[in-house]
Amino acid sequence: MPSSFELFVARRYLKARRKEAVISVITAISIVGVAAGVMALVVALAINNGFRDTLQRNLLGAMAHINVQEKVPGNGIENWEALAARIRKVPHVTAAGPALYTPVFLTGPVQSKGAILKGVNIDTELQISDTLRHLKAGSVDNLRAAQDSGVPGIILGARLAEDIGMLLNSRVSVTSPQGELTPLGPRPSIRRFRVVGIFESGFYEIDDSWVYTSLPAAQQALSLPDVVNEIEVKLDDLNRAPEVAKTIAKIAGSRYATLTWMERNHQLLNALQMEKAVTVVTIGLIELVAALNILITLVMMVMEKYRDIAVLMSMGARHGQIRRIFMFQGVLIGVVGTTIGLAVGYALCYFADRYRWIRLDEQVYALSFVPFEPRWVDGVWIAAAAILVSFLATIYPARSATRISPAEVLRYE
Repeated sequence: MPSSFELFVARRYLKARRKEAVISVITAISIVGVAAGVMALVVALAINNGFRDTLQRNLLGAMAHINVQEKVPGNGIENWEALAARIRKVPHVTAAGPALYTPVFLTGPVQSKGAILKGVNIDTELQISDTLRHLKAGSVDNLRAAQDSGVPGIILGARLAEDIGMLLNSRVSVTSPQGELTPLGPRPSIRRFRVVGIFESGFYEIDDSWVYTSLPAAQQALSLPDVVNEIEVKLDDLNRAPEVAKTIAKIAGSRYATLTWMERNHQLLNALQMEKAVTVVTIGLIELVAALNILITLVMMVMEKYRDIAVLMSMGARHGQIRRIFMFQGVLIGVVGTTIGLAVGYALCYFADRYRWIRLDEQVYALSFVPFEPRWVDGVWIAAAAILVSFLATIYPARSATRISPAEVLRYE
C-alpha cells in the first residue's frame, strides 16, 4: 500500500531549488497545460450545452412535442375534436389541441412581409405552448374578446412587428393566397386584424415569422369549414416522444402520420452533437500536450535525482516505492492543474453567462448572446480524464527510475 513516505518525497522533489530551476519551470508549464486543457473543455462544453438547451427550450416553448398530420395533404382533419379527445387518453399525454398553419402576407405601415399564420384553440394552446403565456405586450384575453368583435385579433412575433412597423392595437392587413373560390378561379382574401399582443419566444426565426390568431378567425380568413391541418400534443416527458408517437399513430389510423420534436429539429440537434464530439477531440489534444510536458519533467527529474534514487535503494527502498514516488509527482501535477482549470473554467462560465459577455447576431445564430451552461457531470469526467492522462504519462519515467543500479551510481561517490 502507498505510504506517506512516497508522497513526502514526491512533494519535496516538486519544490523548486536554485540548481533545478529548469525542472521547476517545466513543472509549472505542465500544471498550466493541464489547467488550460481542463478550462477549455469546461468552457467549450458549457457553450455547447448552453446552445443545445436554450435552442431546445425556445423551440419547445413554441412547438409541440408531437404533431399529428395527414400523410398526404388533402382537405384537412375534419374530425379533429374526436381525434384530439382520443389522443388525450394516451399515457404521458398532458394536452392535445388543433392548429391551422398557413402562409400569409402581412402589410404594415413600414413594409410588407411574409409570415406563418397559426390558428389555435386558445385554451388548449396555453396548455401546449409557453409562447402565449408570456407575452411581451398585450394579453391573450384580448384575443378571446376580439373573437366576438367585428375585427379579429392577432398576436405578432416581436421581430416581425418591428419589421413591418406594427404597434399594439394597430390594424394589419393579412393576405392569404388560399382565398375564396370564384368562377374566375381562386382569389386571394384580404382581412383586417387588430394587433392584441406581441410575443417573444427567444428564437429568432419564430419571432420573425410567426403570428397567432383564433382558430375560427383563421378558418374564416381561409374560407375553410371547421377543419385543421395538425393536432399538436404535449407530453409530461419530452424524451418519451418516439414511443408515444407510435401509440398515437395506431390510434389515429393509417391516414395520419406523427412527427416528433426530435424529427422536426434533427438537423440542428445532430449538428450540435457533432460539434460537441469535435470539440472534445480537438481540445483534448491540449491534455496530450500537457501529458508530454509531464513526461519530459519526470524524465529530467529521474536524470537529476539518480544519486538520490541510488541512496534510497541502497537504504532499502523497494522498486515499487521508487515507482510510486515519480507516479505521485505526475498525479500531483495533474490534480493541481485540474483543480485550477475547473475553478477558472466554471468561474468564467458563470460570469460570461450572467453578464452576457459574448453577443451574437440573432439573424445568424437565432440567439442574442452565447449561453453558458456548465454541468457538474462534465466536470467529473473531465477531471478524471485529465488525472488519468497525467498518470499514464508517469509510467515510463517511473519504470526508468527503477532501472538505476545503486552500486554503479555510488561507485565513484
